[in-house]
Parts: sequence; C-alpha cells; structure tokens
Amino acid sequence: MNKELLVHLFHIILVGGLFLYVSLKNASMPKFMFPFLIFLGIFIIIYHSYKSYAYSLVKKSFNVNLFHIFIVAPVLLYIGYERPAPNKFVYQLLLMLAFSVIGYHGYYMLLDFNKE
Repeated sequence: MNKELLVHLFHIILVGGLFLYVSLKNASMPKFMFPFLIFLGIFIIIYHSYKSYAYSLVKKSFNVNLFHIFIVAPVLLYIGYERPAPNKFVYQLLLMLAFSVIGYHGYYMLLDFNKE
C-alpha cells in the first residue's frame, strides 16, 4: 500500500472523525478526552516542529508543518485545557478543520488514484 494513501486514510478516518466527534459533542465528551487532546496537541507541536526543521528545504511540507503547529495544535490544546472550552467559536473552528481535513485528503487521495 502506498505511503501517501495511508496518510490520506489516516487523516480522513481518524483525524477527521476525531475532530467531528469533539466539535459535535462539545461539553458532553467523556472526561478522559480532555487530557488526550492536550497530549495530542503537544505531540503535534513536537512532531511537526521536528519535521519542519528536518525537511525545511521542501516548501509544501514546511507550510503544512507550520499549519499544524500554529493552527491545529493550539485549538486542541485550548479545548483540552479549558475542559470544555467556554468559547463556542473554537468548536466551530474545529468543525471547519474537520471538513477541511476530510475534503483536502479526500481530494488528493482521488488524484493519487487517477494517477495510477
């Protein structure tokens, strides 16, 4: 199986599903989800900081890593830290990110299928 296909499926199923779940459940999420979101936000910052440093010569990869560091991770950290976030805008932003990740990776997955 192609590595890019696995990345697309991971983002569509797991990341998109998690973002949809968190954004739609809001305050009625189980309590263990909030520390998980903090852990996930910290992991995203560390992982994508390393990738942006290691692969800084690749322009597309650098922009994607910066997006994860400065947009995705802070939203997850905020929701996890506030337990639940009092600002409903954050959940709407996460819902937009969910649809964006599903659409983006779905589109490029279809392009990869047509390429083969």
